[in-house]
Amino acid sequence: MNTVKYLEELLAIPSPTGFTREVVAYLVETLEQMGLQVQVSPKGNVLVTLVGKEEGPARLLTAHVDTLGAMVRAIKPDGRLKLDRIGGFPWNMIEGEDCLVHLADGSTVSGTILLHQTSTHVYKDAGTVERSQDNMEVRLDARVTRPEETAALGIQVGDFVSFDPRTQVTETGFVKSRFLDDKASVAICLALLEQIQTAGIQLPVTTHFMFSTFEEVGHGANSSIPAGVVEYLAVDMGAMGDDQATDEYTVSICSKDATGPYHYGFRRQLEGLAQQFAIPYKIDIYPFYGSDASAAMTAGWDVRHALIGPGIESSHSYERTHIDSLTATSDLIFRYLESPLMEG
Repeated sequence: MNTVKYLEELLAIPSPTGFTREVVAYLVETLEQMGLQVQVSPKGNVLVTLVGKEEGPARLLTAHVDTLGAMVRAIKPDGRLKLDRIGGFPWNMIEGEDCLVHLADGSTVSGTILLHQTSTHVYKDAGTVERSQDNMEVRLDARVTRPEETAALGIQVGDFVSFDPRTQVTETGFVKSRFLDDKASVAICLALLEQIQTAGIQLPVTTHFMFSTFEEVGHGANSSIPAGVVEYLAVDMGAMGDDQATDEYTVSICSKDATGPYHYGFRRQLEGLAQQFAIPYKIDIYPFYGSDASAAMTAGWDVRHALIGPGIESSHSYERTHIDSLTATSDLIFRYLESPLMEG
């Protein structure tokens, strides 16, 4: 399915929040190849518009292409790097991960993120010491033992650090990778846009797709929303864990996150479409979560907002989903796009 093709291409492009020029260029090229007109906001959000059959109120769908990552916080006395996190994840979620340091000249230096006290033959507390900013570091794949040697590589404070996504698609239909949040949703939207363009479908309502670039830090698609938008659908990951209904095989419809409830009527409309077209779904609450839609509400936009997405296991770590969940999410979005605006 084209969704998986787009997903693999997206995951191969490092794009921690604030370092998204390459992935934005990919989006612009891909969308223009579909015959779509693309706008890029000063902030870096990518917008395309599908003109509907009737003039009037419009819809907006968002998915975010920025990911978790880090920046160089300092060069340590032994030449290794101290990091500062981009996005919300505990330090243990990246322990042992390979990474790239992105230099100002466009080149990279590879390394591995490790606990300073990693060697069990030296540190008796290697298994229990706190994983914190002070204890985690980048071991560079370069012969450095002093700050001057690291600086000579071109590494400086403020350089972005991206993590190896380690993407795999299994014969059993699972997709394992970092950053399925939210590149899985971006891939779904790209595949849908391709389907709509190829089939020459004109939607009943003018619909904008915005791919945001600052969601992981809380303000991705809370601005530059086109005039006339009354419905705002964020497509983002469904969170899994204890007390969660979301799974890896259905589309997750969020009723509430950390910012509060989503629009009740809009949520019920999405449930009704899932029931009408036999799309497997789950209703859920994400207790420690915010989306582009909730950011827009906090910014003061007067819209009906909702949130759906594929179920993602182990969010903000080495994530996993299933093609069935990608398909269910795609099916619900398409049925929504074909439906009239809700009344009121």
